[in-house]
Amino acid sequence: MSIKKNIVTGVATAVLGLGLIGGGTYAYFSDTVATTNTFATGTLDLSVDPEVVIDVEDLSPGNWMIRSFDLVNNGSLDITQVLLSTSYQVEDAKGDNTDDFGKHIRVNFLENSDKSEETGPNDIIFSTTLYDLQQMTPDAVEKKVIGFDNEISGLPAGTKDTMYVEFEFVDNGEDQNQFQGDKLKLNWSFEAR
Repeated sequence: MSIKKNIVTGVATAVLGLGLIGGGTYAYFSDTVATTNTFATGTLDLSVDPEVVIDVEDLSPGNWMIRSFDLVNNGSLDITQVLLSTSYQVEDAKGDNTDDFGKHIRVNFLENSDKSEETGPNDIIFSTTLYDLQQMTPDAVEKKVIGFDNEISGLPAGTKDTMYVEFEFVDNGEDQNQFQGDKLKLNWSFEAR
């Protein structure tokens, strides 16, 4: 054989040998593990029971009525806030209103029995008119809003808060005949956060 062939054969043999040695050292042991991961979100599911909080006929100045309702957390996550939004529409039966009927309906929020041992069923903890309540978004489950220094706030998953509200047609001692036959449709929206 020629010298060139011997050198080429020697180099080829050396490369093949090194390849076998190198490949063999990387193949001693190996192990592979695969994982499957899931990210699932919880749910916020707030309901109000009963859905109609108040339905009254033949209301006159000085009349009041107390209603109760439950805010229920049917979700899997704790609710830290339940924001109350208020709107209403007035049907002026005679077309003679010079004032907003909502200014004459006072809403007295009474004890939230699930948040306080300190109040009785007739204790007013927050009071405003429907007219003014439209401009507010109070947190129905926050202790500070109802005026106590207790840290019990929010609505944990699987629990409910029983709310008591008094609606009062305020007798202001003046002529309120303009409201005879009128209707006020109250819309309350509760937003869980």
